[in-house]
Amino acid sequence: MIGLRTHGIRIRRLRLQGDDRAYDVDFRAPDDSPRPLSVLAGAFSTGKTTILEFLDYCLGASDHPRHPEIMPKVKAATLEVELSGSPYLIERAVGEPSMFAYVRAGRLDEPGATPPVRRPLRPAGQPESLSSLLLSHCKLQGVRLSLDTDDPLSFRDLMWLCFLPNERLDGKDLLFESVPMKHLKLRQVVDVVFDVHDDHTVEIGRRIRTVEAELAAARTAYRAAEQLVDEQHIGARPDLESLHQSAKDELAACAQSLADLDTRGRASTGFAADLRERHREAARAAQAAYSELRDRETQLQRMIPLRGSYAEDVSKWTMLAEADRLFETGATACASCLTPLTAADERCPACRFPVTRIDVSAELRSAKTRLAELNRYLEELDREIPQLRADASRAQEAEARAAAEVDAVTADAVTPFLAERDAIARRREEAAATMQRAAGGLRLVQSLERRATGIVQMMDQIATDREELAAAGAPARRADRSAVVRRVSERYRQVLSEFRYPKLADAYLAEDLTPYVRGEPYTAASSGGRTLIALAWQLAMFETAWESRSSHPGFLLLDSPQKNLGALGDLADSQTIERIYRHIEDWLAGRGVGAQIIVADNAPPPTAADDVIVRYSRRADQPPYGLIDDDF
Repeated sequence: MIGLRTHGIRIRRLRLQGDDRAYDVDFRAPDDSPRPLSVLAGAFSTGKTTILEFLDYCLGASDHPRHPEIMPKVKAATLEVELSGSPYLIERAVGEPSMFAYVRAGRLDEPGATPPVRRPLRPAGQPESLSSLLLSHCKLQGVRLSLDTDDPLSFRDLMWLCFLPNERLDGKDLLFESVPMKHLKLRQVVDVVFDVHDDHTVEIGRRIRTVEAELAAARTAYRAAEQLVDEQHIGARPDLESLHQSAKDELAACAQSLADLDTRGRASTGFAADLRERHREAARAAQAAYSELRDRETQLQRMIPLRGSYAEDVSKWTMLAEADRLFETGATACASCLTPLTAADERCPACRFPVTRIDVSAELRSAKTRLAELNRYLEELDREIPQLRADASRAQEAEARAAAEVDAVTADAVTPFLAERDAIARRREEAAATMQRAAGGLRLVQSLERRATGIVQMMDQIATDREELAAAGAPARRADRSAVVRRVSERYRQVLSEFRYPKLADAYLAEDLTPYVRGEPYTAASSGGRTLIALAWQLAMFETAWESRSSHPGFLLLDSPQKNLGALGDLADSQTIERIYRHIEDWLAGRGVGAQIIVADNAPPPTAADDVIVRYSRRADQPPYGLIDDDF
């Protein structure tokens, strides 16, 4: 059996973070290692494919799912992965297109995490890019796809061999035949993964030089960090963990002591319950009196300007009445055509324009009435306010007396508890300071350990690359592309045979990797046949790359493997589906130990029940409803 490898990428957890909660999907086994096979099951439109697309997004895809239930609730996506065996977190914003990913070492919910490093998505060949980081853990950093071009390999290109989405599963564009340059690039990616591309030895040498430079810088940084830790006399990791736990326990004990103290304090002063009730009543009365006084004073302040306005209206109407009496200013001619009018005319006898006359006396009486009513109300407020002010003062004095009575009666009983509370507060402050120092020390020690692990990994990578360079230099040991195609072709035929593909004959891969069945290209098969062919092609590539210890990341995402299969009541199709899962399970338990496959499927067969990590119901009464489980 092939031994486990440390390089590559494994998916551990996905978290979609909202404003007030998170939506998690866990791909770990009970022993905290990534599960070999994880099945996302449940009804359609519940978020299974969305999970795969968010995994792809965190690994550098340009966009994420934008379903109506996603956009209002999800603000960020975080993927916990293992990169060459070490845990890392990759986070990207959700909403506006994100051109950066934030990467840091550590696990979700782990205290003392390192600060994130911002990595751009493009250009992919930039050393600080997310693509370069992921490719470095697949032994592919800096690889060019051809000697004739400066086109660097991107991790997005590598995802063609790691993710089989729904739309490629049964279509006629499995190898991107509709886009010739993309079709050619896929063949180049396969050559790179199987180490048979033209620039192989050059790339290995370049990779060794790059890692050696990084190793020298890492050793310098490690020595500086080690000196800092030694100068601060932080202590060993077990001592810091013990100190952190002791301080945490002390804080919990202080919280319990304060709760017990409050309980004893209330019990020892229970005899003053009547006085406390009197004080509460006095406080409520004082508050009510103050509120009423403030209400009256506010009304007075607002009404005084209104009184001035009413007085000004009375003056104006009085002057207009005097003018009307002296100068007879009533309407004597039509305002439209100047025809003379009589006092009884309501419309102009010539143009029928309405005649407007103002009853100045009525308006004056109305203004005087409003002013008189407002004056009476203001006089009432002037009389009430002094009395309300006195009532409020008396209520406040009564509340102060009631408070003094409570203090006087309970002082002797409360005093011992105050000293005890002060002692507990001092203990709590000391414990908090100790826990903070221990946490800071642990962060420094963890950072030092991560640097040491990184140095060891780089040394191992250099040794592996040198062995690979020596092997590549011997022509007899250099893999031949035709031999690789033959191996993949044989595995493709074997997989279809295990699926019991109907009338299987003459199944192989052409030199351009096009799959054939019965001597015909896959495009000639039925939709159900193309589904099986696409699965067999993708699995053959993945399995052969893994078993030959090639540069594949080591995980595979499959979306809807039952597409166009599994018709209701069709026994043959249901048996085919079971055989698909049986093949995957048997391979992962055998030659595929250490690899990871994640499948999104509406209704996996009962034989795969142990591999189902979540089953969405799309029913509010049967949780979980879906990925966004609070959007019914």
